[in-house]
Amino acid sequence: MLTTSEIKGKILNDVVFMGLRSAIGIIFILHGYSKIGNDGFASWLPSLGIPSEFQLLIAMAELIPGILLIIGVLSRISASVISIVMVGAIFHVKSAASITGEGGIELDLILLAVALVIIVVGPGRISLSQVIKKLPRCLH
Repeated sequence: MLTTSEIKGKILNDVVFMGLRSAIGIIFILHGYSKIGNDGFASWLPSLGIPSEFQLLIAMAELIPGILLIIGVLSRISASVISIVMVGAIFHVKSAASITGEGGIELDLILLAVALVIIVVGPGRISLSQVIKKLPRCLH
């Protein structure tokens, strides 16, 4: 039989994982959506050596995983895509110049860390994949 503190601890863990997924999901939905049809973003990409045709691909790589993280399905795969995006932002876009200040990577590192936690731990019990239960555990 579980004690009251053990029950509260388990519920708290699930709420925290849902909060992490929701926070990173909202951030990436907003960032991905803002890149769709944004001529300024498209014209900035070639200065990084990235063809402007990749605008939609980059936007979808942020938008779709953000949505999936919030609903809690394919969370590990979504967090993996977000990790790749963040590694690209840290090393290619910002050249890992400094952690703080102008062009700092502190937010990028935090987002990468949260994505890595989701990859390792999974979505938690407050998620659609937990409700479905037909998805293999590795796809949660």
